[in-house]
Amino acid sequence: MTRSTTRVWDPTVRLFHWLLVALIAFSWWSGEQHDLERHRLSGYAILALIVFRVYWGFFGPRTARFSGFVRGPGAVVAYLKGIGSRRAHHADGHNPLGGWSVIAMLLAVGAMVTAGLFSSDIDMLYDGPLATYLDFDQSSAASDWHSAIFNVILALVALHVVAVVFYLVWKRQNLVRPMVTGKRPVAEGEAASDLKWSPVRAVIGIVIAVAFAWAVSTGFQFGNAPAY
Repeated sequence: MTRSTTRVWDPTVRLFHWLLVALIAFSWWSGEQHDLERHRLSGYAILALIVFRVYWGFFGPRTARFSGFVRGPGAVVAYLKGIGSRRAHHADGHNPLGGWSVIAMLLAVGAMVTAGLFSSDIDMLYDGPLATYLDFDQSSAASDWHSAIFNVILALVALHVVAVVFYLVWKRQNLVRPMVTGKRPVAEGEAASDLKWSPVRAVIGIVIAVAFAWAVSTGFQFGNAPAY
């Protein structure tokens, strides 16, 4: 008997998720290779993703909205009390703990990108587009923060992977498949409705995100093209 499914993730959330994974990996690689041009471009792309996700957190469908998955301490504690159970938790989107992990990742990635925008290295080989708004000591400190925050992101990614494996092995619940297909199984007796989303709102968000990332790339000096 085929289990019925319900749509819980819209295409833009899924695309955001996998693009962020790919771009963070690419940013790490380009940084290790000292390919500063591609590293910078990757950073602008990540900035656009973060801006879009914040926009989508207010104007997207129910599972994308912050109000839909950011819960208070009571909900998180109640969820943690039952986390040892082998029964799958069929959440409409993120569970209470997962919702806060999303916020933590958005804040960490946003902080890393922001630090990179203001950073400058000691050899003057790289200046972020906003480095001119700080003195050298401040922009150098921003560069140090840029590197340090990346280690925080690695820790968050590791926790995320551990959580995915835990749910797969212990609860027999695949969290990756819904982020690929957009659908999850419906529990027996569960009343679930497919997610609806607005492509028009998504396009508006994409335009806002790209425009903001471009403006930042110029250092808000709109008369000059960014120096790559």
